[in-house]
Amino acid sequence: MPVQHDLPADLHIAEDKFQALIDKDQDLHKLHKDYNAKDKEVLAAEGNGTNDEAVNRLRKERLLIKDKIERIIHPPKG
Repeated sequence: MPVQHDLPADLHIAEDKFQALIDKDQDLHKLHKDYNAKDKEVLAAEGNGTNDEAVNRLRKERLLIKDKIERIIHPPKG
């Protein structure tokens, strides 16, 4: 059964702090919208019997967006 991801939980950040960052950063705001749209695509594909290859491609695309968000929320140290 398809389950929507809880992005703030995945990123280990409180929902209110995440929202504050989104409100301040237009790039993060756009990435968050893109992530939510891709997550909906994944959920639809998982729920309607789309072939595994297509579902996996969508999941990888969602993960790439999540990685971009994570680099903004938790920039690499160094």
